[in-house]
Parts: sequence; C-alpha cells; structure tokens
Amino acid sequence: MTDVTADFRRFRDATHVDPDDLDILWAALTPVTVAEILGDWRGGDFATGHLASTVLEQVGWHGKRFHGPLDAQPLICRDADGALFSHLKAGGGGEASLWPVEFRGESTATMVYDKMPVLDHFKRVDDTTLMGIMNGKLEAAFGVSDLYYFWLERE
Repeated sequence: MTDVTADFRRFRDATHVDPDDLDILWAALTPVTVAEILGDWRGGDFATGHLASTVLEQVGWHGKRFHGPLDAQPLICRDADGALFSHLKAGGGGEASLWPVEFRGESTATMVYDKMPVLDHFKRVDDTTLMGIMNGKLEAAFGVSDLYYFWLERE
C-alpha cells in the first residue's frame, strides 16, 4: 500500500505530473461530505500543463471559500494591493453551491458552479488538505477538455 500523503506531496512539488498518476492517487483518497469542507481554503494545482493553471495565475487565484452549501466562492483572488475578493467575472459571472455528487463511483462533496457547466469534486488527503478534480464542459470555461487537478489547504 502506498502512502497517499507522501505521494500527494511529491506530486504537488513536481515540475510535471502525469494525470494518470493523479488518477491513481485520487482513487486511494477518501470522499468527504459538504459539512467537512466548510471554511476558507488556499489553493494550488498540479503541474499537468492544463490551461486552467495559466488562467488562474493571471487572475491571482488564492483559493476557495465555502460558507455553506448554497454559499461557495470558487475564485478567491488577490487584487493588486493584495486584498482577497471573490472574482465573479473570472468565475463565469457567478459563484457556486456544494452538493454530494457521484464521481467515478463514489459520492463526495462537489462544488457546482452557478453559471458554468463545471463541477469541482473533492477528496481528503489529510485533516487539512483536499485534492480536487475539475470536471464538466471545460471547453466552455477554458477551451480544453482535459480534467484539471488541484489541491486546497485549510486556512
């Protein structure tokens, strides 16, 4: 059995990660409930070469905020002065909600964007870290169809 936390850290710190390796890691992680992920999260992504990484860097993505099941802010960004704000324009013009959704045969907490056909599925790496997979009609959001792999750490 592999140590998923060590694998996660290795992939998070790598200069390039194969999405197939991230899929193996995802399969070993534990699903989470909506209630377990409420709060403020700082985010980053895995170096798969996905276009979303460039887009999020350009808008100053910091992380996500989950205040309640119907009150989720997917794109918490930093402005030029360093202040955090919910970037509605970059998020397709809206925010999001949280639901338990089946993905790859498991029900796990999932963020559903208000105005984009996109879902962010979450699983637990450890008590303060989540792995996420962005899924859906990513062509509408980023012009590519590949899944986007990212992580969140509780603030």
